[in-house]
Amino acid sequence: STEDPEVQKIRRNTVELIVADHPMTCLTCEADGNCELQRVAHYVGVTPEGLNRYRRKIRNIPMDRSNPFFDIDHSKCILCGICVRTCDELQNINAIDYAQRGVTSLISTLGNKPIADSRCESCGECVVRCPVAALAPKGAQEPMYEVKSICSYCGVGCGVMLGVRGQKVVSVEGDRNNPVNKGSLCVKGRYGYKFINHPERLSTPLIKKNGTLEEASWDEALDLIAEKFSGSKGDKFAALASARITNEDNYLIQKFTRAVMGTNNIDHCARL
Repeated sequence: STEDPEVQKIRRNTVELIVADHPMTCLTCEADGNCELQRVAHYVGVTPEGLNRYRRKIRNIPMDRSNPFFDIDHSKCILCGICVRTCDELQNINAIDYAQRGVTSLISTLGNKPIADSRCESCGECVVRCPVAALAPKGAQEPMYEVKSICSYCGVGCGVMLGVRGQKVVSVEGDRNNPVNKGSLCVKGRYGYKFINHPERLSTPLIKKNGTLEEASWDEALDLIAEKFSGSKGDKFAALASARITNEDNYLIQKFTRAVMGTNNIDHCARL
């Protein structure tokens, strides 16, 4: 039986060996409260005495902070191999693998280069699967709630869950229930969200008056656009469609350009 006392003891000893050189900094760890190692240790019944049974010095391996989106802390790594299999079997990148032997084993890149100099595409799939935050996003904040949305970077339509804290988006995760991406995201979808809260992001229409851009109401801006469009029909007019909008919106742009403005001068940013 898997619940036989002897089997339970073996499982408990195995977990005690895993945490033998693991940092005891749970309160300041990004995975605190959502740590698989914590859950397993609690499940198998690890005691304070057990934590110290095989305790040894924590390996002093410098953190790899070369990637602009996430850090790698080898001292937290439990060598579970989830990141290696994710990169190899799901992403087909194979940027990381096991290196060295025995107690010196670690997850590394080819030639033990910084992750930024490897084949890594910074998709973050390994980061979201790391059970102990050995791979952790830079400046991570715990969101208060999540909002379901669609990634705006291309026309694929990947589902995202926007993590919100203090009325600001602080994280993005893939929507596992979305049939398009099933939880997976690329580097843009996962980490390219800071433009949402950027102070230079336009939040109100601007109209140039006397050489200076001034804030205007939506009604004022739309009236000006209608006036300019009316005087720019035919080959005076050209439209550039966007990959960030839906197929339906792109259809309307080309329909408007041809049927209303009377020109075939329309192109798409995907050709640039």
